[in-house]
Amino acid sequence: MEFKALLERFCAAVKAGDGTALAACFAPDGVYHDVFYGSFHGRPAIKDMLENYFHRDGQDFHWEMIEPVSDGRTGYARWLFSYTATLPQANGRRVVMEGCGHFRLRDGLLAFYEDVPRIGEALVQLGLPPDKLHKVLSKMTDRQNRQPGAARHLAV
Repeated sequence: MEFKALLERFCAAVKAGDGTALAACFAPDGVYHDVFYGSFHGRPAIKDMLENYFHRDGQDFHWEMIEPVSDGRTGYARWLFSYTATLPQANGRRVVMEGCGHFRLRDGLLAFYEDVPRIGEALVQLGLPPDKLHKVLSKMTDRQNRQPGAARHLAV
């Protein structure tokens, strides 16, 4: 399947809350790594993530992939994503996020997806108090600094 068409199916599934359709975009052992909820391995877990995490904490989803590129093994796309947050502290705010998606492909399906959002803006829109913002961003910083190669950058 063409990369752009695969991403269109991906976005339509998220908007519809159709976990089965989203999971079908992935290889059976595919991984979806979400910045908020962590990693989900395999189609049943990806289906559960969409239906019982995304659509538990939000509604009225819209996702568009912009300028997708792929060499057949790896793909990238800028994206805009929005939803109405249903978390108590968000008071029904509309949250808009911008970022980039990193995709690894196998046999025309997604073997791995990770989003790389501009997260600070989203956290502010969610209405998180300063102590919670610090906690979330500290976890993300720790994860970033544990990546292979990060030690070289930290040692300078």
